[in-house]
Amino acid sequence: MKFSAFYDQAVSRKGGEQALRSLLPSVVEKHRLAEISDDRYLSEMTRCIFKAGFVWRVIENKWPEFEAAFEGFEPAYWQQVPPEVLEQLANDVRIVRNMQKIRTVPENARMLMDVAKDHGSFGKFLAQWPSEQQVGLLLYLKRNGARLGGNSAQYFLRRMGWDGFIMSHDVATALTRAGILDASPASKKGLNQAQDAFNCWHRETGLPISHLSRIVSFTVDN
Repeated sequence: MKFSAFYDQAVSRKGGEQALRSLLPSVVEKHRLAEISDDRYLSEMTRCIFKAGFVWRVIENKWPEFEAAFEGFEPAYWQQVPPEVLEQLANDVRIVRNMQKIRTVPENARMLMDVAKDHGSFGKFLAQWPSEQQVGLLLYLKRNGARLGGNSAQYFLRRMGWDGFIMSHDVATALTRAGILDASPASKKGLNQAQDAFNCWHRETGLPISHLSRIVSFTVDN
């Protein structure tokens, strides 16, 4: 299926090409990803984890207080943080006091530090991972990180500017209607079906995969 069918529908729904372009996400150049410090990656991972199943606006409004409570999310510190610090955070009114999610910080800090040993930094690791192989990256984050399954890792990558798709409800609905997706959107098969489609459209249009993903989402009524 040609991508033009999705594009034309999205243009019509959003009031023209200029309006549509204004809604597309930013994509960071690979060398810029490598320059982002690992504390920012741990911070954004944590923000997406806390947003999952919660009111996003609340997390966004409280995020400066999260940054203060977690002292800037420095992975070298958090990978070996004493248990009593986590217990104190579970009673800290500055953050959402969910102990299961608080515990993801040291776990994900350890993942970032392990990656940094092999690649120099987590940013360099992301910079060298091809967008055309996003499913492999998602599986890596799910296997080696904490609470980075589902869409949390996809939103994390998007917010950092890494070029990839998000299997949102609207994207999954649009792909299913088009006969592209016939498996669970969260399954490896479903993710690979979406990856194949976005890779094909990327070659066809030259557009970033994150733009293709957002455009597809605009073809579904909210």
